[in-house]
Amino acid sequence: MDIAQLQAYGYFILIAGLVIALYGYIYHLYTARKDVDGHDYEDYADIALNDDVTDTPVSARSRDNEK
Repeated sequence: MDIAQLQAYGYFILIAGLVIALYGYIYHLYTARKDVDGHDYEDYADIALNDDVTDTPVSARSRDNEK
């Protein structure tokens, strides 16, 4: 086994590890959508597109909770 073959194996292992890490991170993003407080921030993803005064709000608020 010469150095070129060893480098090829190392490159393959590195790329395979990075692919596994990428898919693990994507899986984590789609399974843990809510944060600790229970907010799903994907609801806020299109807030820039729906910013007219007549659009429905993303999260409803009542006047009783205002301080």
